[in-house]
Amino acid sequence: MGKPTILVTGSNGQLGKELQALKNDYPQFRFVFASREDLKLQHYGLVENFFIAAKPQYCINCAAYTAVDKAESEPDMAMLINGEAVGNLAAVCKKYQVKLIHISTDYVFDGESEIPYKEDAATGPANIYGISKLKGEQLCMKEDPDAIIIRTAWVYSSFGHNFVKTMMRLMKERNELNVVSDQVGSPTYAADLAKTILTIISSGKWQAGMYHYSNEGKISWYEFAAEIRNLAGSKSIVHPILTTEYPTPAKRPKFSLLNKEKIKSVYHIAIPEWKDSLKKCVELLQAG
Repeated sequence: MGKPTILVTGSNGQLGKELQALKNDYPQFRFVFASREDLKLQHYGLVENFFIAAKPQYCINCAAYTAVDKAESEPDMAMLINGEAVGNLAAVCKKYQVKLIHISTDYVFDGESEIPYKEDAATGPANIYGISKLKGEQLCMKEDPDAIIIRTAWVYSSFGHNFVKTMMRLMKERNELNVVSDQVGSPTYAADLAKTILTIISSGKWQAGMYHYSNEGKISWYEFAAEIRNLAGSKSIVHPILTTEYPTPAKRPKFSLLNKEKIKSVYHIAIPEWKDSLKKCVELLQAG
């Protein structure tokens, strides 16, 4: 039979890179990494041919259109990649009995809650990116009810473009920074999420449905930036500002805390505190 194969789509993104970094820790699997160039998910036929050749047992879909502000002026592109392409992938996974883990976002919610969002909370995205990701969730579950969807938030990593790397760069360039203090949530270190996904696959237990994952804790972007400053040993001063003082094309959720009790209880996942994971990432970036 050989080893089970895990196909990772969107392999050049933050999560895809973290999964690549972990592959040697999971020698019981064979990994196939497909970038956006390798596999155009919006073309059903191409996806099917790829699956016939690669013969995966599992698929982790990290492919996404993540330019939140740009999505406001490119809604068709966002809907194609985050919506229709996910439907294609799910349909092929169902046809070939491939177990699919699809990654979604806190942006499917309206951000108006005061308690952490559970998986079955009402959705109501406030921007095009959120609308496109919600469409992807809906198509995923319609085409492949056996799929697992994991919503996450504020993803960062030592790879790719993200808030942590941007802050560290700006703190070297500027003496003062303004960061929004009235949007709260919890960040997600992509390395922790990657490990969680592989833990789920390794468990031998497949419980389809929606799950939430982010690191533990509740902070604002300002508090996040202040801790990055402390860990990086920067002298730059970070000022808290209101969302109204920093207008962006896409509306951002004020509250995006996710309730993670389900993933903890079903898969016995231990979730690190946000500060501990941030420290690891900053150390990696400084060492690099």
